[in-house]
Amino acid sequence: MPDRDTKTTMSTEDTHESKVSMEPQDSNQDAQPRGLFHNIKFFVLCHSILQLAQLMISGYLKSSISTVEKRFGLSSQTSGLLAAFNEVGNVSLILLVSYFGSRVHRPRMIGYGAILVALAGLLMALPHFISEPYRYDHNSPDRSQDLDVSLCLPTTLAPAAAVSNDSCSSNTEAKHLTMVGIMFTGQLLLGIGSVPIQPFGISYIDDFAHHSNSPLYLGILFAATTLGPAMAYGLGSLMLRLYVDIDRMPEGGINLTPKDPRWVGAWWLGFLISVGLVVLAAIPYFFFPKEMPKEKHELRLRRKVLAGTASTVNKGEELSSQHEPLKKETGLAQIAPDLTIVQFIKVFPRVLLRMLRHPIFLLVVLSQVCTSSMVAGLAIFLPKFLERQFSITASFANLLLGSLTIPLSIVGIVLGGVLVKRLHLSPVQCSLLCLLGSLLCLLLTLPLFFIGCSTHHIAGITRGLGAQPGPSLFPGCSEPCSCQPNDFNPVCDTSARVEYITPCHAGCTGHVVQEVLGKRQVFYTNCSCVAGDGAVSAGSCDSACSNLILPFILLISLGVAVASITHTPSFMLILRGVKKEDKILAVGMQFMLLRVLAWMPSPVIHGSAIDTTCVHWALSCGWQAVCRYYDHDLLRRRFIGLQFFFKSGSLVCFALVLAILRQQNKEASMKVIVKSSDLQQQL
Repeated sequence: MPDRDTKTTMSTEDTHESKVSMEPQDSNQDAQPRGLFHNIKFFVLCHSILQLAQLMISGYLKSSISTVEKRFGLSSQTSGLLAAFNEVGNVSLILLVSYFGSRVHRPRMIGYGAILVALAGLLMALPHFISEPYRYDHNSPDRSQDLDVSLCLPTTLAPAAAVSNDSCSSNTEAKHLTMVGIMFTGQLLLGIGSVPIQPFGISYIDDFAHHSNSPLYLGILFAATTLGPAMAYGLGSLMLRLYVDIDRMPEGGINLTPKDPRWVGAWWLGFLISVGLVVLAAIPYFFFPKEMPKEKHELRLRRKVLAGTASTVNKGEELSSQHEPLKKETGLAQIAPDLTIVQFIKVFPRVLLRMLRHPIFLLVVLSQVCTSSMVAGLAIFLPKFLERQFSITASFANLLLGSLTIPLSIVGIVLGGVLVKRLHLSPVQCSLLCLLGSLLCLLLTLPLFFIGCSTHHIAGITRGLGAQPGPSLFPGCSEPCSCQPNDFNPVCDTSARVEYITPCHAGCTGHVVQEVLGKRQVFYTNCSCVAGDGAVSAGSCDSACSNLILPFILLISLGVAVASITHTPSFMLILRGVKKEDKILAVGMQFMLLRVLAWMPSPVIHGSAIDTTCVHWALSCGWQAVCRYYDHDLLRRRFIGLQFFFKSGSLVCFALVLAILRQQNKEASMKVIVKSSDLQQQL
C-alpha cells in the first residue's frame, strides 16, 4: 500500500516518536505544525481554559451552599449530600475511562464531556426559573405588606393567609421535591461529564508533546486549573450580592439588605456564567484530530530554565511525568487495551487488593483521605460557618476564601514541590516532611476552638448565652398576639441584646421607617416585650466577636497551606513505594479511593454534625427544613473538632509510614552488613 511504503522510508527516530500515530498524516509531517488544531500548545491552552471553567461550575455550588439551603429549605446534611453527589457519577465511570482510554477519539470525548458539564450547569440553575418568586415572609402574598403582617395583631384580626394551611398542599410539596431532584440530577451529570476531561487531556498532552516539554505543559495545566475554585468563590461573592429574583423584581423593590438573615442572593446566575464559559471552551475539541504529529523540538524557554540542572529524563522518571519510561511497563494500564471489558472488570479487583496490601501505599492513601476529608468539609461549609459564627454576609465569606484560603493552599502545594525537588528528598525525608507538616497543621487548629462567641439571647429559644432551647424569656407578653411559630422576620433589642424571631413575638404593634446615613432602616414600635421605649430594629443582632473574623481566617488558611505542603511529598511516597509497572494504576486507585472515602462521605458527615447544633428549625409542612439558629459554641466545637479529628488521623498515618520506612532501611542495611561479612569470611 502506498501509505505503508511511505511510512517505511521515515527515519528510525521519527518512526519511534510517531508510533502512536498510525495515520497517513505522518507522511508529510515537518517541523512546523500543519494548522492550529495540530498544535499541542494550542491544545494545552484550550484544556487549561476548559478545566478552569469546569472547576468553576463544580466549585460554585460550594460557594453558594448556604444560600441554596435558605432558598429551598434544605438541612446541612441534605446540602452536603447534594454537594458530594457529583462524585457518584464520577466514581461510577472511572473503570470505563481506564478501559476505553486508548480506544476512543480523546478530544471529542472531552468535548462531549464538556457539553454534559454545561447541561449539568443549566440543570442546576433551572429550579430558579420554574419555581415561584422567593417570599421572605411566609404570610405575605404581597411583598409590599411584609412590614405589617408580622406585627402583633389580635387573633380575630389576623390575616387569613397566616392561619391557612394552603402552603402545605401536596402539589407544593411535589414541586419542592422536583426542584431538589433536578439539582441532584445536575450534580450527577456534572460528575459524569467531568470523567473524561482531565485524564484524557493529560494523556493526550503526554502522548504528543516533546518528552522534555510534557512536564512543563502539565505544570501549566495544573497551575491554570488551581485558579478554578478561587474564581468560583470570587464569582459567588459577586453574585450573592444581587437579589435572587433580580430578573423578576416586584414593583416597589424589596425591603431586604444582604445583611438580613432572610436575604437570598442570585445563586443561579453564577451557573449560567460558568456554563457559557464551558460551552465556548468545548468548541475547539471537536476540531482536534484523534492523533496529531509528535512535537519534535524542545522549547527554548525550557532549555534555558534547565541549563545547568540534572538530566530532564532522570527528573521526569522520578516525577512519573514522562511517557517514554512508562511505555516499557506491563501493568494493568498497559494490558487493558488487549482485554475485553469483562476480563478487565475481573482483573481489576485482584490488582486492587494487591495494591492495598502494600503498607506504604495504604497508609499514605489513608493520610490523604483524612486530609481530603478535612478540605472537603472546609470547602463546602466554611463559608456558612463564618456567616453564623461572625455575623458576616455570604458574599464576604466567599471573598475571604477565594482571596486568602485558596491562594495560600496553592502556595503550600508549590512550596512542597520545590522542597522535594531542591533538597532531593528521599522517601524517609518525604515522610518526615509530611509528618512535620501534619503536626504544625494540627497545632494551628487548637486556637480555633476558642475564637468565637456564644449565641446571643433569642426570646423563646435560648435562656442565656449558649443555652439550650427552653421556655420563653418573656412569658405572656405576646400572648394576645396571633404570632405564627414558623414566621421569620428577626428584630433586635440592641440595648438588651435580645433577638425576637418576628416583631409579633416582641409584641410590636407599629413600625416606622427612617433614613440613616442614606440607608433605609426599619424600627418596630410599641413592643410589649421590650423594656424602655419599646422599640426594636429590624434584622438580627450583630455578633459580639465579629472583630475576630480575621484572626480566625488567617489561622485556618495557614493550617490549609501547611497541610498542602504534604501534597507533593505524599504523592512521591506512592510513586517511589510501588513497582514501576504499577505506578499508573496506583495513581488511578489513589484518586478513586480519595473520592469514595473522602469527597463523597465528608460533606455529609460535616453537614450532619452541623445539624446537631441547631436550636430552632423552620418547618415545612411539618418537616424540618432550614435551620434558623445554631448554638454557636456547640457549632464551633463540632466543626473544628471534625477538622482536628481528620488532621490527627493524617498525623498518625504519616508517623506509621516514617516508622515503616526506617525499619525497612535498617533491614536493608543489615542485609548489606551480613553479605559483606559473608564475603570477608569466604576470602
